[in-house]
Amino acid sequence: MQTVAIIPARGGSKGLEKKNIHPVAGRPLLAWSVLQALEANHVDRVFVTTDDAAIAEVAREYGAEVIDRPEHISGDKATSESALLHALEAIAARHGAEPETVVFLQATSPLRKPGDIDRAIELFRREEADSLISVTRADDLTIWEQRAGEWNSVNFDYRNRGMRQDRPSQFIENGSIYLLTPSVLREFGNRIGRKLSVYPMEFWQTWEIDTIEEVDLVEFYLKQKGLDRSFIRS
Repeated sequence: MQTVAIIPARGGSKGLEKKNIHPVAGRPLLAWSVLQALEANHVDRVFVTTDDAAIAEVAREYGAEVIDRPEHISGDKATSESALLHALEAIAARHGAEPETVVFLQATSPLRKPGDIDRAIELFRREEADSLISVTRADDLTIWEQRAGEWNSVNFDYRNRGMRQDRPSQFIENGSIYLLTPSVLREFGNRIGRKLSVYPMEFWQTWEIDTIEEVDLVEFYLKQKGLDRSFIRS
């Protein structure tokens, strides 16, 4: 079992009730990530870790294996890393060994094109990394923050803006695809280790669903980019 996908999907969402199984472009939100992981040639097994029976039912319906997540790592303040570590223990107990590589997918970020997961895994292997994040370019964003009551430019100098194309490229960690080795989780308690790879995606793939307002936006891109016709189960 070389590579597994793990999708944390807890119940009890506050921003959007039953967010992980909310219908999006004709499928429960979670189903998109499950089907995308199953479609990837380099993924050997797909797991959903959850504390919610309805989420578990959807996960099984769409072809994932389910890991029951304990209550103490299922609340608002529980980290994804704690869910991943528990999932790795459950996988080892169930299948006799833990994977070499974990593909960590967030169910709330379903805007992945066919081949994105495989290309990310290939990059991860080629660069001999121990962790990978997916990103999108943020060249058009000029960010400000307030410090001690005063506004300050963060990623540019407002006194010397220059041309956009002359500024150093900056990137957003878009939360869509993470890759890591189990040892990274154990050593750092984090999804990012010592040698990081970066998988670039298009800017429209940055959007995710946390509130009801974002459902229409993500549905638009799923349909406009033809993703609603992809990942069809045979």
